[in-house]
Amino acid sequence: MNNFRWPLIQNNITDGDKTALVKHIMTSDRFTQGEKVKKFEQEWSKWLGVKHSIFVSSGSAANFLTLSALRDMAGVGEVIVPPLTWVSDIVSVIENGFTPVFVDINPETLALDYEGVKKAITKNTKAVFLTHILGLNGLNVQFLDLLKKQKIPLIEDACESHGAKMGSKKVGSIGFASNFSFYYGHHMTTVEGGMVCTNDPEFAQLVRIKRGHGLLRESTDSAHLQKHLNNSKQVYKEFDFPVVGFNFRNNELGAVLGLNQLKRLDKNNAQRTLRLQRFLKGLDKKTYFTQYHTKGSSSYALLLQIRSEKSSLKSQVEKVLSDLGVEYRRGMSGGGNQLRQGFLKTRGIDIDPTKYVNTEQIHQNGFYIGNFPSLPMKWIDQLCKALNEVAK
Repeated sequence: MNNFRWPLIQNNITDGDKTALVKHIMTSDRFTQGEKVKKFEQEWSKWLGVKHSIFVSSGSAANFLTLSALRDMAGVGEVIVPPLTWVSDIVSVIENGFTPVFVDINPETLALDYEGVKKAITKNTKAVFLTHILGLNGLNVQFLDLLKKQKIPLIEDACESHGAKMGSKKVGSIGFASNFSFYYGHHMTTVEGGMVCTNDPEFAQLVRIKRGHGLLRESTDSAHLQKHLNNSKQVYKEFDFPVVGFNFRNNELGAVLGLNQLKRLDKNNAQRTLRLQRFLKGLDKKTYFTQYHTKGSSSYALLLQIRSEKSSLKSQVEKVLSDLGVEYRRGMSGGGNQLRQGFLKTRGIDIDPTKYVNTEQIHQNGFYIGNFPSLPMKWIDQLCKALNEVAK
């Protein structure tokens, strides 16, 4: 069998994208945050189905700003998080003064387990920070009803799940706030970039101001932040910093690229989903776990998980992938169980990772493989055949 040279990500910046960038460079003298950023925010809000979107420098910046704004609005306390997520989710919780409360995942969604969240909620719970993993929807009505009853805001990390849906709603439009990433390898890209989304006007204005150093004139409706103005004394209105802020702004070129890429996002997502379905259907169900809730998926990557009873085959599976030139990552999203990472110990957190059984299974036996709209179906079929032969 030939070497596929199957990359983890595919260059999705087209000649049309480059033409749009060149046109802006040649016809505009504005490159920092301006009208194109505003237009991209508006178009993204329309596509997602929310009232407010704030374009920022990365998905990690979106995470951090969201937790910083939550702290200003609700005070510090506990935030429920999964051990299977990207590092910046956990870091944003800790560095904004919250206590992370870890809850294991549901094997079929790879997102927070409902029963685990229900047990973890206390009077000090300020939010549930749920990650939609690799294009899967991690929510259901039961989960949302629980949080509504407890009056706990839901923050959605949808950085890997642009366009995934729960019913008719896109993930990222369901909770109190959501974060997206437009990193180079994601469903669409602004090279680096992210978005904070919400329907709450006060939260949106607070994030908008925090994005620009905490500067009041970044607000588009200062009335929502009047309560913060008492913090400042004898300042010039051009330099009024009523809240803690950062420089997490993006620029006009990123927005131009985002506007152009957004036009083909839905079409590309449909192709990604077809390829995920083909891959899962082709795998041997006795060797590999395939019972994911894929309805509404936008598939960021192909999900490969060896069943726990077949874990002895791991080295052979890795050899098949390497021999065929298939780039992969172990541990699925974020490198697996975050409770095994050393950064937590630097903040006094040392939790036994093996207590989180479902996350540990993913950490030890999970992989993800690149999925992109032009991925040849015959490659998927040939790879499934090779992977299935491992158990024979």
